[in-house]
Amino acid sequence: MPMEITFELSDDDLEYFQRIMLETRKKSGDLDEAAVIDNARQLLAQIAQSETSDFIRERMSQLEILIGMVVDTGWGMENEDRNHVLLALSYFSEPQDLIPDDIPGLGFLDDAIMIEIVCRELKHEIQAYRDFCVYRAAESSRLGQEAMQLERSDWLEERRQQLHSRMRRRRRRGGGGGSSPFSLF
Repeated sequence: MPMEITFELSDDDLEYFQRIMLETRKKSGDLDEAAVIDNARQLLAQIAQSETSDFIRERMSQLEILIGMVVDTGWGMENEDRNHVLLALSYFSEPQDLIPDDIPGLGFLDDAIMIEIVCRELKHEIQAYRDFCVYRAAESSRLGQEAMQLERSDWLEERRQQLHSRMRRRRRRGGGGGSSPFSLF
């Protein structure tokens, strides 16, 4: 019979995990991008073959998104953002993490917590990448093109056009065009 355990991390706990992340980043400074990505993928494969909790599996699905952000050439992350994600992924290159991965039920808990912390830190980047993926899938379906042919610049232009269109609609609904005594147009 399964048992559910809920716990809360205090600010001190979170600071501890952040210190561990910073130390790990320093240690992994010699790893190249391909090694960092490969190590993260190996962890995903290891988790896929294990019998671990849904909590951990859900967090690890976020790891796939982080990897995608870096390897997706259509997304084309800028160097500063790319480095942030690679530094976050570098934690998963450290073989000696807080809880040894081979401990049943708990081995990947520290990895899941780190993913949660990283995803909170990178939430805006993750949301933008998800929006881009949705756009690319919709456009590929609509245009019949291969999804990878669409790039970030296409998405940005589409978003710019959407925002301008929304602005004009709001202006028309809001009584623009002379209905206010203070209107300039």
